[in-house]
Amino acid sequence: MATKAKIGIIGGTGLDNPDLLKDRTEKVVSTPYGTPSDALILGSVEEVPVVILARHGRKHDILPTNVNYRANIWALKEEGCTHVIATNACGSLQEEIAPGNVVILDNFIDRTTKRETTFYDGTHLKGVCHMPMEPAFCSHTRQVILETAKKVGIEVRDGGTIVVIEGPRFSSKAESNVFRSWGAHLIGMTTSPEVALAKEAGLCYASIAMATDYDCWRDCGEKVSHKYVLETFHSNVKKVLQILLALIPRMGQENWDKTVKEAQALAKDNVM
Repeated sequence: MATKAKIGIIGGTGLDNPDLLKDRTEKVVSTPYGTPSDALILGSVEEVPVVILARHGRKHDILPTNVNYRANIWALKEEGCTHVIATNACGSLQEEIAPGNVVILDNFIDRTTKRETTFYDGTHLKGVCHMPMEPAFCSHTRQVILETAKKVGIEVRDGGTIVVIEGPRFSSKAESNVFRSWGAHLIGMTTSPEVALAKEAGLCYASIAMATDYDCWRDCGEKVSHKYVLETFHSNVKKVLQILLALIPRMGQENWDKTVKEAQALAKDNVM
């Protein structure tokens, strides 16, 4: 029997409209790693099952460091998701990626220091997981996102490296320029450990990232601020929403047998 996709969406801004999901319900869950950021929002888009989880809570009151990434990913896995599509608002470290541009990430640099980064901590899951992180994001899922964006006429960048900082503060100019010197394209606060945990869980994970600002490295123009980030995000979020609403039915038509089996085997085979 062919693997049927069930899509977990982390972020979910724009998909909180109850009219967008068919048969929408809410489900409060707990996990061995604690409570997820919010209730799971269950429903479907053109008969493809979807689970939406607000990463920072629907009141957006959870700091990036305090997000229970393990509980979030575990909850989606237990709900039967095969895929996770993350949405991320982030800063641009390169002139050619302007505020409002969308990037389909393909790599990351983790600069966080305070987060639980593995399920295998000796409490619920025993052993040690040495998970390969190349490719960091699911190549098959990324390709389907790129094809979908092209079909609906939304220009996206194919590939980009995001630096993940602890937050909640933004970078200093010196830090921003260091990250630029590394060749990074974007800067954010939530991709790690989310991407690594999804791999440990055997889920196919990809990210649709939107640049909301130029961080603080430029000598001209608006510097990053909470107000500026929100203004740019809300004026451009319809792009991400349009991609998602076309992507979900497209993923329901795709053959995921090989991809899902490989993700699950990778998760199993790298535990000592």
